[in-house]
Amino acid sequence: MILSGPRRVVYWGDADQPLDFTTMMNTAEFTAAAALDDATPRYLRVAGEVATIRGLQTAAEQASGHRFKLLRVGGLGVLATMIKITQTLVPARNEVFPPWQGMQYLHNMLSGQAKLAEPLDNARYPGIRWTPVRAVLAASK
Repeated sequence: MILSGPRRVVYWGDADQPLDFTTMMNTAEFTAAAALDDATPRYLRVAGEVATIRGLQTAAEQASGHRFKLLRVGGLGVLATMIKITQTLVPARNEVFPPWQGMQYLHNMLSGQAKLAEPLDNARYPGIRWTPVRAVLAASK
């Protein structure tokens, strides 16, 4: 979604849709804490940061020191069509992660289907320091 070279944040749909982001390290930390907690409830919801496309734009600018522009390449229907075409042309049935799967996950995020219900359980284990998007982007420079 974040293209460093042309300094664009590419998206489909609404630039103000809240999206959940969590690093693998934070996920592992939280999972380990929950596994050792005798009072862990059945369901837990965490997101290292909730940001919109505009928030990603700001994070990219802060991480890089450069201005980024938004690039809306179409609505969610366009992305859904791209997914169907990719599934048809490159079904990759024997692949663990076929090419269209990441596109489908992105569609679910951008549509709001993957947005976790509030309140989040981030504060359950206060020792966890959630990694903001800007830090992930700065580390990948």
